Amino acid sequence: MDNPALVDVTRGSLTESLHRGSVAVCDAAGKLVCGIGDVEARVFPRSAIKAMQALPLVESGAAEALALTDAELALACASHNGEEMHANAARVMLLKAGLTEDALECGPQWPQRMEDAAKLILADETPCGLHNNCSGKHAGFLGLAKVMGVETRGYVEPFHPVQREIRLVMEQLTGDALTEDVCGTDGCSIPTYASPLKSFARAFAAFGTGEGLEPLRADAAQRLFDACINEPYMVAGADRFCTKVMEGFRGRVFVKTGAEGVFCASIPELGFGVALKCEDGAKRAAEVMMATVIETMLDLNDDEAVLLDGLVNPPVLTRRGIQAGHIRPRPEFLSELKSALN
Repeated sequence: MDNPALVDVTRGSLTESLHRGSVAVCDAAGKLVCGIGDVEARVFPRSAIKAMQALPLVESGAAEALALTDAELALACASHNGEEMHANAARVMLLKAGLTEDALECGPQWPQRMEDAAKLILADETPCGLHNNCSGKHAGFLGLAKVMGVETRGYVEPFHPVQREIRLVMEQLTGDALTEDVCGTDGCSIPTYASPLKSFARAFAAFGTGEGLEPLRADAAQRLFDACINEPYMVAGADRFCTKVMEGFRGRVFVKTGAEGVFCASIPELGFGVALKCEDGAKRAAEVMMATVIETMLDLNDDEAVLLDGLVNPPVLTRRGIQAGHIRPRPEFLSELKSALN
């Protein structure tokens, strides 16, 4: 099944590029409310499911034992910019577990913003694992390993107890068997498992509502949801889609990006979860797709409408900051969404 073109990139009055994609909206029982494109195809969710990967940290009691704050739990769910506050928070998470940055197995990464990278260069320093956008997630894994009393070395390997716990959680939430033949290696070296897009939408509906979850898991999901809503800057950082949306919607929406054009969201007031993928992996189109879904699904106040308008129709700019075109949802995408959701 071919995925339809969902996003246009214009220059002047002409369409210069197209982005194809797929979108699944489900309730917590797995009912497909809206399916655009091939929502049965397996996709690697990448970082879009970090909040679910953090569930064992909370469920096990490890987060409480380590006295993790909202900011630190949000960082455990984050794909952050590598700003100083992100790196420092990851360091504190490790210290609470009696560890240092040397325990991280995510690899070094330069901060995403030029100004943060420049600070390291001016200090004659190089990036370390703390600056990796996944350092909070990895600090959470290490904290879980310490509280479980298992070896921390090799915590990224598929058969390490921490990764086995995470795989079990993902199987239970998605309803999908995560076998070796659908396993890959994520950019931060942990296993990543491909599931149908609609399975991730179902999982995020349950995550945002607690419906169908055992009380312990529902409480853990609520704890992580609240932490990310309370500390959205820790989930991403300056000038990032996830931070802007969660700051602007104040608990109405949880949203999380992943690499290669994946996005997931929970909309608790509707009981829905959303999972989408831009087929060519383009972040610019995936953001427009998610913003369009949120705009179509929710009744917006004035501030929310202004925020989303800039995310649904971001400008294409010249090097001088002059608008040359738009990135925008295609009319067919809007029509199909409105037909399915309204």
